[in-house]
Amino acid sequence: MRSIVIHNAKDLRIEESEPQAPAAGQVQVTVATGGICGSDLHYYHHGGIGETIRLKQPMILGHEVAGTVTATGEGVSNLAVGDLVAVSPSRPCYQCQYCQKGQHNHCENMRFYGSAMPFPHIQGAFREVLVADATQCVKADGLTAGEAAMAEPLSVCLHAVRRAGEMLGKRVLITGSGPIGTLSLLAARAAGATEIVVTDLADAALEYARKLGADQTINVISEADRLKQYQAGKGYFDVFFECSGAAAALASGIAASRPRGVVMQLGMGGDMMVPVQALTAKELDLRGSFRFHEEFAVAVKMMQQNSINVKPLISHSFPLEQAVEAFEIAGNRDTAMKTQLIFN
Repeated sequence: MRSIVIHNAKDLRIEESEPQAPAAGQVQVTVATGGICGSDLHYYHHGGIGETIRLKQPMILGHEVAGTVTATGEGVSNLAVGDLVAVSPSRPCYQCQYCQKGQHNHCENMRFYGSAMPFPHIQGAFREVLVADATQCVKADGLTAGEAAMAEPLSVCLHAVRRAGEMLGKRVLITGSGPIGTLSLLAARAAGATEIVVTDLADAALEYARKLGADQTINVISEADRLKQYQAGKGYFDVFFECSGAAAALASGIAASRPRGVVMQLGMGGDMMVPVQALTAKELDLRGSFRFHEEFAVAVKMMQQNSINVKPLISHSFPLEQAVEAFEIAGNRDTAMKTQLIFN
């Protein structure tokens, strides 16, 4: 079995190991497709995320995967050999105080695939054969493996929209038109947002937002003055999704938010300065959004029902053997939106 293992920044290797057999309550999945996420790119380019999450040992990357069930453990009745499944990377303990409150994404003992937050690190899902809990797997009948692998990032955005509250008829600003920004566009629209404006630094990224139905797109480098119209008076937008992790984007979006609007912070680029005085004067609600849990099955269902179409976001596919090239392309925002690896 081959896996994609990161050792240090720019030190990505394909390594061999023995596959495991499923225990009771588990299934063995032959991984078909895996999407490269922004966190994977942070490990690849920088050896960690921010100053605190750093690689301390080799780690298998990846947490956006889908594949086919090839074996089932004792007691598994809801899945069968041959089923295409989307695999949630979220494995809470179900025992801690937050799990008991239904806040599984804040589990104190979370085992999230491909995470260097704890030590020893939690090994990821970029491997040819993966053993997963049956509870992690959602049948993805009618979807391609590529679509099914998009369930994880879509879940992130569904959770953020849920955290933002009522979306029907809302005017929405999204800063950052990468995969999370564009999926937030689709999720907000599906929830009833009537006007959505998306900003970014790259025209190529904004083109995806236009194709997916953004009412307006703004390149904040070449068209900076266009955003000022929304910052006039006390602002314009009801809900602001900050998906870039950039302090400048957060400040510009807060300036464009109307009093008592909601600011949703999704982008994770490390700590950044927050214009607290504007938050206070406008009585804005600043809310964080971190991972997901029950939204994963909903994401699969929405794709199956054609409520959300993620196909236009899959820009590149590479075989496992070209993993390094895939990571290089995935980090080029002038070229790629969502880059996926084909394992089988």
